[in-house]
Amino acid sequence: MRKTTMAPAQLSCLFLLTLYLTTGYGQETSGPLKPRTFTVPEGELPNKDSYKIFQFQANPPSVNFQLSGETDGIFVINSEGFLYLSKPLDREARAVHHLQVSTLDAQGRRIEGPVPIIIIVEDINDNQPEFSRSLYEGSVRQNSRPGRPFMYVNATDKDDPATPNGQLNYEIIAQFPMVNNVKYFQINSKTGGISLTPEGSEKLDVAEKFSYNLVVMVKDSAKLPFSQTTNVQVTVTENIWKAPAPVEIVENSTDPHPIQITQVQWNDPGAHYTLTEKEKLPRFPFSIDQEGAIFVTQPLDREEKDSYTFYANAKDDSGKLLARPLQIHVKVKDINDNPPTCPSAVTVFEVQENELIGSVIGTLTAHDMDEENTPNSILRYKLVDQTPTYPSNDLFMIQTYKGDLQLAKQSLKKKNSPQYNLTVTVSDKDFETYCFLQVNVIDINDQIPIFEKSDYGTVTFAEDTAIGTTILTIQATDDDEPFTGSSKIVYRIIEGDSEGQLEVKTDPQTNAGHVTIKKLLDFETTAVHNIVFRAENPEPLISTVHYNESSTARFQLIVTDVNEAPQFSLPVFLERVIENVPVGTKVGNVTAWDPEHRNIRYSLKGDRRGWLRIDQTTGEIFSRATLDREVESPYRVQVVASEEGGHLSSEVDFQLTLSDVNDNYPRLMKEYEDLLFICHPLIGHGSVTFGATDDDVQPYRGSRFTFSFGRGNSNENWELSTINGTHATLITKHTKFEEKPYDVEIRINDNGQPPLEGTVSLRVNFCRCEFGSCYREAGKQPGMPTVGMAVGILLTTFLVIGIILAVVFMRIKKKDRDNAENAPAAEAQPLKGNA
Repeated sequence: MRKTTMAPAQLSCLFLLTLYLTTGYGQETSGPLKPRTFTVPEGELPNKDSYKIFQFQANPPSVNFQLSGETDGIFVINSEGFLYLSKPLDREARAVHHLQVSTLDAQGRRIEGPVPIIIIVEDINDNQPEFSRSLYEGSVRQNSRPGRPFMYVNATDKDDPATPNGQLNYEIIAQFPMVNNVKYFQINSKTGGISLTPEGSEKLDVAEKFSYNLVVMVKDSAKLPFSQTTNVQVTVTENIWKAPAPVEIVENSTDPHPIQITQVQWNDPGAHYTLTEKEKLPRFPFSIDQEGAIFVTQPLDREEKDSYTFYANAKDDSGKLLARPLQIHVKVKDINDNPPTCPSAVTVFEVQENELIGSVIGTLTAHDMDEENTPNSILRYKLVDQTPTYPSNDLFMIQTYKGDLQLAKQSLKKKNSPQYNLTVTVSDKDFETYCFLQVNVIDINDQIPIFEKSDYGTVTFAEDTAIGTTILTIQATDDDEPFTGSSKIVYRIIEGDSEGQLEVKTDPQTNAGHVTIKKLLDFETTAVHNIVFRAENPEPLISTVHYNESSTARFQLIVTDVNEAPQFSLPVFLERVIENVPVGTKVGNVTAWDPEHRNIRYSLKGDRRGWLRIDQTTGEIFSRATLDREVESPYRVQVVASEEGGHLSSEVDFQLTLSDVNDNYPRLMKEYEDLLFICHPLIGHGSVTFGATDDDVQPYRGSRFTFSFGRGNSNENWELSTINGTHATLITKHTKFEEKPYDVEIRINDNGQPPLEGTVSLRVNFCRCEFGSCYREAGKQPGMPTVGMAVGILLTTFLVIGIILAVVFMRIKKKDRDNAENAPAAEAQPLKGNA
């Protein structure tokens, strides 16, 4: 056993600290004979000859002590009861010593004991870790899974494994060779398992280097650790777990399935193989057996899916991956199993009748689901039929590989045939398909619209003719195909209507143009309009045809005068003045004019308060009484403009907004009669709160009021405190108030410009209170009946009810009596018809 020598001072400190922690050493160095446990560190003694552990005290003291048990010649006890060490302890030889201590008399007879004493030998780091071998050899496959150990190293330490002294850690401190400063290997610090790093799994190549030397160090976990190293030689072997080459499978195979398509193999026997999909598919047509053979389980269709990618896995018995999954690529090889398809049941093209020979009318694009850019998908087009053949056969041709349909012989005329039906064969390597084309011949716009007459004469309308009224109907014709953009006519006014007062609407069935009024006519602006129209097509004319005089027409519109009412310059007139302007101040002006240039007279209407007057000639408006914003603002009246010498007039609203001035004195916010009270007698200070307001607007209303006592008030009884800009509190200064009302004069200043001050009388009642309100006797409350009055009212009510009941009772008795008297007379009367 290899020992480590420690300094005596270190051992002494360690020894004393251990005894202190386990037995209270330093607090108790001696004691009676009883079972005890001591912890003592191994190693050299602080003193060369011996070291005392504990002194046992005997009863009676004049006795001898006897020590027995596992003393191993190390533990000794003397006649004074001192238990001490005579030699160093070795935990690796014995970790626990079981001793017995007894006391003897002078004759050697036992007095006490034996008492068990346990000595626990505390470990110190005095053993160096030792590898089981000086050289380890192992091998690893290239591309093995990183982190999976392929070999182990092992070291032991004789120190206590329950302490850091015996707990070992492994570390690779060198790798030879080190390529590009990349560590290929790693070690588990606790188990000693050596594995590849991710970089090593990826880059380790047996072709470049097949052997590596590692230096592995092991050290314990003590504060002053011991360490040891060993050599590890790793041989790199080829990894046969490799992805196979991409596989090609011919689609729609008729061979019996499953069919083996490739194989994978793990480096060692006993691996379990599985397949994993890269993408989730409705069906996964592949499988693998436990020899690594991969099969396709059913025929594949390239048009359904042209390639597959999936993974092959190798797992151990516990289901863990042995290495990275291998990616398998499968391409489905095309065969010509799909005929060409037409883009639609009938493909329709249009061609103008003046189209040049060789022009492309359209392109027929057929489709083939077989693989593109292969002989299976190369299509050929051939024109095999034309209906009708008038004016000649072979009017069209088609490009063999592009499918472009062209004019072959001449331009088409719609009058010859408005439509041609063509049959085209589309073929690939093995299939042929018939596609049908329809070519519609489109009329070109080679005819201009022509007016039936060039001058529609003169029409006369009054200037107040309603908007939307038709004043004229015009007509042009076009010889192009009816109901097409070439024959539809749009009428445009090109002269005589700069204000846009007219518009022309075309009848879609007859092409007639209805001229209507779009904006009111105005005699005073233009009395005569010389209108010029042009008839045009929405479709552009061909380049060789142009509009001329045949496509234009004119007429004259005469507008007659109508007496119109005056018109105001604004829809409403708004003005603003302050409310205290002097009487006679100009407050606004209204202007109007007459379309017939007559003079206008102004008057007011709706001046309910008699505040305004108007100058009948100029329209100026003046105040004729004091204005008051608090009475009404804004103030609205109507101004009437009447033409002189006529009977027409117009009205407009005149609105006068009055700006506020500080002309209202502040007052109490509400009537506080019977609302302000203080319970009597006072126990402490009493208070009431009141508020102020006035009728002015901002900046006066809502501004900060100032509260103070009136001149006639003494401040001996009250104190005034402002709460905010509108409220204040009246507080009693003492408790010697009588049970009666007190009137307090308060001055309120509104701080306006100029400031106004009002004086109010605030009545505060001192009264007895019940339930938080003033208490008043029922007979003394105003408006409430007294007890005597209530009793009188109740007796009177009972008397009236009794009289009514008596009258009803007497009437019932009288009715019964009358019925009784009439009954015998009825019985004595003879029946009619029996005489």
